[in-house]
Amino acid sequence: MGRSPCCEKAHTNKGAWTREEDERLVAHVRAHGEGCWRSLPGAAGLLRCGKSCRLRWINYLRPDLKRGNFTRDEDDLIVKLHSLLGNKWSLIAARLPGRTDNEIKNYWNTHIRRKLLGRGIDPVTHRPLTHAASATTRERAPSR
Repeated sequence: MGRSPCCEKAHTNKGAWTREEDERLVAHVRAHGEGCWRSLPGAAGLLRCGKSCRLRWINYLRPDLKRGNFTRDEDDLIVKLHSLLGNKWSLIAARLPGRTDNEIKNYWNTHIRRKLLGRGIDPVTHRPLTHAASATTRERAPSR
């Protein structure tokens, strides 16, 4: 059994959103609020599925989203919260207003994790990398 599909795949747009679609989505959410995402596309006159509308709103169009680079304070807070909560990105995002869970996860994986490794800190345990772990890494490296 299971859940029915979120949309009729034959009659939905896929790919990049147009400015007009963004404007329709924003206008509808402003007028009616966030609610039933499944019925929103028909009510707003969009040929998109509800999931696509929800993700577009949450990740790109919400007026409270922060744009641009993460600050040093945000970096420090992400590291601190990750050491306490692990990879629970939505819980971390709840403590960083204007940032989405997906944005924080991507930032962790592309920037912070590498910074920690560069400083000799294990990004999983948040403890200094041991000599045994670095020796094991050297042993696996191909000999010249």
